[in-house]
Amino acid sequence: MQTFGLNFDVKPEYAEEFKQTLMQLIDKMKRCDGHVETRLFTEVAQPNSMMMYSNWKTKAEFGDFIRSDSFQKIKNESREMIENRPSDFLGQDVRLIKPAE
Repeated sequence: MQTFGLNFDVKPEYAEEFKQTLMQLIDKMKRCDGHVETRLFTEVAQPNSMMMYSNWKTKAEFGDFIRSDSFQKIKNESREMIENRPSDFLGQDVRLIKPAE
């Protein structure tokens, strides 16, 4: 399994809009080949700090999604909503959360 995570620091005035944008992205991910699960987390002490965590069956299927027009469109549209470039991680078989049932 391929695991991907993105950490975002969102401008306060865009926090709700950014969450909605990511939820739209997650809905698209759920329809992609190889998608296993995706979750969005918000830091309790810093509500503008968010992390999206995603598992995919293979790195190739994850790569297909990252190169997709829908991902690129949302990435470009949300660029103004974040404070700085998101940090990310990519690894195999990383388990940060209990698997969805």
